[in-house]
Amino acid sequence: MTSKAQEQEIWNHREATVNGVRLHYVEAGAGPLVVLLHGFPEFWYSWRYQIPVLAAAGFHVIAPDMRGYNVSDKPAGIQNYRYEMLTDDVVGLIHHMGAQRTTLVGHDWGGAIAFTVPMRYPEVVEKLVVLNGSPPGALFREFKTLKQLRRSWYMFFFQLPWLPEAFLRTRGYALLERILRRDPVHTGAFTEADIKHYKEALAQPGALTASINYYRALFRRNPLRTWRAIRRIDIPTLLIWGEQDRYLGLRFTEGLERWIPNIRIERLPEASHWVQSDAPERVNQLLIGFLRAG
Repeated sequence: MTSKAQEQEIWNHREATVNGVRLHYVEAGAGPLVVLLHGFPEFWYSWRYQIPVLAAAGFHVIAPDMRGYNVSDKPAGIQNYRYEMLTDDVVGLIHHMGAQRTTLVGHDWGGAIAFTVPMRYPEVVEKLVVLNGSPPGALFREFKTLKQLRRSWYMFFFQLPWLPEAFLRTRGYALLERILRRDPVHTGAFTEADIKHYKEALAQPGALTASINYYRALFRRNPLRTWRAIRRIDIPTLLIWGEQDRYLGLRFTEGLERWIPNIRIERLPEASHWVQSDAPERVNQLLIGFLRAG
């Protein structure tokens, strides 16, 4: 992990007001724009191993705290965490950076949003990279299997009011700490300092409820409307998948050519759901190779 002094040399902290919310983001480098979208229960820091490497490779990198997370705005109400709002935030941020097109990189929830942006706004995404995030249509398909329903028990638990928040706060976010220590294949993927940063971000006023509201909004959406909104993604797409994922089964990587004909899939057998922290060197190698390819 970088020290605070080293950190200031690598990236800068900025803010932008887009789509009616103030978003904090970290920025580094110069060149073609690359936007990094984090998952749950993370924040921009989940890309700590990618930001400096991508910047050094000649890219202009931004990693936002998505709405509801860390120090970005946290509008009240489940309706403010619908896919439409989340994708509009990303497009607003791209335009704020003065770019017309970008490469989107997303993990987990950030991956689901990254898949959705080119379906709604195909003109703004040049290339797409997703790490262990649900592709379009795959969540519907996999929720028909008992095995995936068992893996996704927490999504249903999150539909309850206040109880999930109370459960996650227990003993100083002990569950979050246990997950970050237990899940990765490689020991030390999350250091003591990393875990402290994650806890502090989730403990920001309103952040826990806002981050859970992503799941609540998903389940309140009309499934037929969601299915009809799925569109083909015709841009070059890279899916990086840590095979030791406790939450999303390997079947999520199958049959995707139906929706994404120009997709390349890289499966990492020795990596977990937290793939960019668990196997950062391999992920960085894949990212740079894909971004530089013509």
